[in-house]
Amino acid sequence: MTITQDNRWVDEQGRGVDPFSLPTFADLVFPILHGPYGEDGTIQGLLELLRLPYVGCGVTASAVCMDKVLQKNVCQSYSIPLVPYFWFTRREWDHDQEQVLKSLSQKFPSTNFPLFVKPANQGSSVGITKAHHQTELISGIETALIRDTKVVVEIAVSDVREIECAVLDPNDSPQASVLGEIIPDREFYDYSAKYADSQSQAIIPAQLSKKLTEQIQSVAIKAFRVLDCYGLARLDFLVNGATSEFYLNEVNTMPGFTPISMYPKLWEATGLAYSDLLDRLIELAFARFREKSALNLIH
Repeated sequence: MTITQDNRWVDEQGRGVDPFSLPTFADLVFPILHGPYGEDGTIQGLLELLRLPYVGCGVTASAVCMDKVLQKNVCQSYSIPLVPYFWFTRREWDHDQEQVLKSLSQKFPSTNFPLFVKPANQGSSVGITKAHHQTELISGIETALIRDTKVVVEIAVSDVREIECAVLDPNDSPQASVLGEIIPDREFYDYSAKYADSQSQAIIPAQLSKKLTEQIQSVAIKAFRVLDCYGLARLDFLVNGATSEFYLNEVNTMPGFTPISMYPKLWEATGLAYSDLLDRLIELAFARFREKSALNLIH
């Protein structure tokens, strides 16, 4: 089943499908969809209304993790390490750009460049730019506002290493995989590096100390739990190569899922084969459905 860019649902033969007919022929849905409407709780909410079991995080976790501002605010309240960040809305920018830039300069003095500028609600690094000075910062903000009504600005970590951890199982007993490291072939791991012709490399397991590995895995599990994730998520971290300080960068509630994607590759390196991983995720989806079906939700 495919959802096209113009919001049509089509089957493998290209025939149109009424999404509300899904319960008549589908036992379970594996919503491998990225970005707005796909991993932000929208499709998950539809599947809840249709009373269909589905793989992955529920409505709340999907929505919160998609919104970088909400995700960071929740994680910050639980003392999960994050890079310093500042966020604002399109209305604030349109109303008084000078005030927004003044607030940014107070949060991040000129010595803090470079900065990353991100739309709050996008996946796959869409709309992200790296600003080395004020002119690029303003340009990056305008680029981000094409994609969303909220913008997040963050400090770029020095001597950065990009580390990924896959988490699996129910929220009350999640397991963390071995860690992997992405070595991008450009300044940062952007959309082109992820999906276009790229020479970026993945190293599994990541070459980190045992202590640092365990610390990152522990934080990954903690973030998975406090964000109310379920089933699966890939948590991306930034590590300062000089100091070994690390920060949670983002939580992907529906990571790429081809056999060569990082999430299944991390579990394969941990000892769980691709087919067994799929079986486990399907089991979890049905288990959650049974648990929720037993609740009395009628008022």
